[in-house]
Amino acid sequence: MTADPRKELEDKVAIVTGAASGIGRSIAELLHARGAKVVAEDINPDVERLAKPGLVPLIADVSKEDSATKAVAVAVDSFGKLDILVNNAARIMSKLVVDMTRDDWESIMSVNVTGAFLHSREAMKVMIAHKRGAIVNIASYAAYFAFPQIAAYTSSKGALVQLTRTLALEAIEHGIRVNAIGVGDVVTNIWRGQMDDGQAFLADHGRKAPIGRAGNPDEIAELVAFLSSDRASFIVGSVVMADGGMSVRIG
Repeated sequence: MTADPRKELEDKVAIVTGAASGIGRSIAELLHARGAKVVAEDINPDVERLAKPGLVPLIADVSKEDSATKAVAVAVDSFGKLDILVNNAARIMSKLVVDMTRDDWESIMSVNVTGAFLHSREAMKVMIAHKRGAIVNIASYAAYFAFPQIAAYTSSKGALVQLTRTLALEAIEHGIRVNAIGVGDVVTNIWRGQMDDGQAFLADHGRKAPIGRAGNPDEIAELVAFLSSDRASFIVGSVVMADGGMSVRIG
């Protein structure tokens, strides 16, 4: 293990999905700052603004099978290997179940769960050969707690947690650690297009947590960097909660 966490990811290669803004952007930039080479993937063309030496943007839809294949190929072709995958891309929708169409449901599941499955599968194929790797899935405290009107989102995050646990058991014999982060209210643009001021909503809802505030993307990025590093070498199949205490509060 390196004595300096600021250099602990040197010579590592990472893919970060949903990297154009919010948590994903913070993760991509922090991993790069810590020495990793990064493929930053997003369907939003704004991801191209992250381009710099050692940080390659990729415009792609994570729910498509060829996007996962391409992301891994870009990592290997550009940097020679793949050590870290962060499945961060996610969507949310506010609709009652009785008002939700199948297309509504599948539009959330295809990004939040299928995208993580596809990218994990393709990343594993490369990581297994090197007997080393780390996959970090960005889940949510909504995997464990229900909220009206976001059934597709809560279901997707519950599925992502179970994917994390099952994949962890399959991967560890190959030296690959798989973990997740149970993220609480973090001020991002995830509600863009769903409500007038989603950031204000998240900030306000976050005040209900014992800590009394919402989080910021950089706080989640720090945890991703830790779980991706050798300092987390004994953490396997865990869901590390980063929600300001919301998940332990009753009433």
